[in-house]
Amino acid sequence: MTIGNRALTVDGVSHNYGARRALDRVSFAVEAASFAVLLGLNGAGKSTLFSLITRLYATQRGRIAVLDHDVARAPGEALRLLGVVFQARTLDLDLSVMQNLVYHAALHGIGKREAQARAGELLARIALSDRAGDKVRNLSGGQMRRVEIARALLHRPRLLVLDEPTVGLDIRSRADILGHVRKLVAEDGIGVLWATHLIDEVADTDQVIVLHDGRVLGDGAAGRLLADTGAANLREAFTTLTGGPLATGEAA
Repeated sequence: MTIGNRALTVDGVSHNYGARRALDRVSFAVEAASFAVLLGLNGAGKSTLFSLITRLYATQRGRIAVLDHDVARAPGEALRLLGVVFQARTLDLDLSVMQNLVYHAALHGIGKREAQARAGELLARIALSDRAGDKVRNLSGGQMRRVEIARALLHRPRLLVLDEPTVGLDIRSRADILGHVRKLVAEDGIGVLWATHLIDEVADTDQVIVLHDGRVLGDGAAGRLLADTGAANLREAFTTLTGGPLATGEAA
């Protein structure tokens, strides 16, 4: 697989926990300015893959690159182009929204004045300017997620990866966050990898990567997966490929 100028390239990646293989020769690519959905049941290997992309785990076999930068050989360059929203909440609840953002910006070498300016712009985009001075613990779950997305964008990455970002949120909050991230793709040209087990978070035009038991069983536009499987809808296509059903949004 050629890296080229793609936002993300995953090429032949395998990962074991002792004798158990969590990922088995996983390969796919996410183009710049596109929205890709990593679709799989809990335990499919999504979080393991995210840990490899973000260098929490070292790559055992295969290659991962962010744009032209191999995460194993040039991790500094790769991570500077990468924004991450993990499944677990990672904001400091006792700091204000602005303090959380400024602290994170400092980790990327961004000075306080520049950090405050960038944070102000991002908070305006997510309609939370009026909560900048509030402690994070006083926000709703959906508001916390929006702050985490803003935090991930402070250093102006070209790839944003989100691991089950809507887990535990209500339907309206889920829709707001999904709409915000899709807008980033359309307006800012960011490549997005969105991991989920919820079928209703997938749009017809999305690239869909079906991950099951550590293997990629399907990769392409939603319409292509339907054609390849002869299914009437994406839920049926997923069941055909994996032998198991997906959850709906109400099950989140």
